[in-house]
Amino acid sequence: MRIDKKTSLVGFVIAGLLVASCSGSSDSSGSTVAAAESTVAEATTSTIPVVRSPLTGAQAPDETLINRPAMVVKIDNHPKARPQWGLNQADIVFEENVEQLTRFAAVFQSQGSDPVGPIRSGRLQDIDLLASLNSPLFVWSGGNSKVTAEIRNSTMIDLSHSAANESGGFKRESSRSAPHNLVAETTKLWTLAPADAKPPVPQFEYRADGEAVPTGNKPAGAVKISMDGVDVMWEWSEASLAFVRSQDDKPHVDMDDVQINAPNVVLMHVVYGKSGSSPVAKTLGSGEVWVYTGGALVQGTWERTDPMKPFVFKDTKGAVIKLTPGRTWVEVIRAKSAAHIPAGIDVASVQYP
Repeated sequence: MRIDKKTSLVGFVIAGLLVASCSGSSDSSGSTVAAAESTVAEATTSTIPVVRSPLTGAQAPDETLINRPAMVVKIDNHPKARPQWGLNQADIVFEENVEQLTRFAAVFQSQGSDPVGPIRSGRLQDIDLLASLNSPLFVWSGGNSKVTAEIRNSTMIDLSHSAANESGGFKRESSRSAPHNLVAETTKLWTLAPADAKPPVPQFEYRADGEAVPTGNKPAGAVKISMDGVDVMWEWSEASLAFVRSQDDKPHVDMDDVQINAPNVVLMHVVYGKSGSSPVAKTLGSGEVWVYTGGALVQGTWERTDPMKPFVFKDTKGAVIKLTPGRTWVEVIRAKSAAHIPAGIDVASVQYP
């Protein structure tokens, strides 16, 4: 029979304390045995580490899935595509400007969504934006010849509609009209990962459990953002300790009628170029960042010179900005397109920029 070091240590503690109890008076034996039980409990529980998901920094919902790769699903935000499936299950969601509208790159790892979607096409800006996720599975409907060639030549694993098809659970949802009705299943899509697929590295740094947001930051009531073709508001909810999302002054809900929410909302101010009619976010270099976390706004800068490495967020004093463990939304915004609303101010009194 194999006996590990932990078992030996616990046995030694029990034996030592029981010997002590036998040598003492009968009046002290009860307390000595109680002390032994307490010491054993400490010895057996304090050595069990918390297994955390790489993309949330929170305790993993299922430790057996901790080593699977990240999966990015391009989700439609056209009015006819709403409400969507999966946005509240994604570890990270990037919202990016496309042609007079926005689109979501929803990153799944700690949990999935069956179904997920509606799924739409990829963009050139996805390649740099998502490269640090360690060759993620890329789930998309397809794209023009230039975009398709670039994505297939990138480090991402192509799981487009044509590549994955029924094996990935792709189907047309009968309650919607094309092209806003393509969905798939993350459970099936993960079975198509390459044998050598690896999990993503953490993309952000997180505060320790119980660690407060540094003092001196601004208490946040909400933030309003003018994205291309849609007005977005994130408002702090003290009840849920998360920011909740609205679009065009209406609560943005998912297919379960739950308002879209996240403990962290990051606003990355970037320059957008163009490829044909498509905006292209420039996510290499540096720029201004607003990090909403723990009910506060932390302002600073983002920086990244290598697309294979995560963004680095630093506050105005040069310290790394740490997020609340949990899910994160990253708004990839144009400069001067956001308005901060301090706590206690009526959100209706502040206009979208």
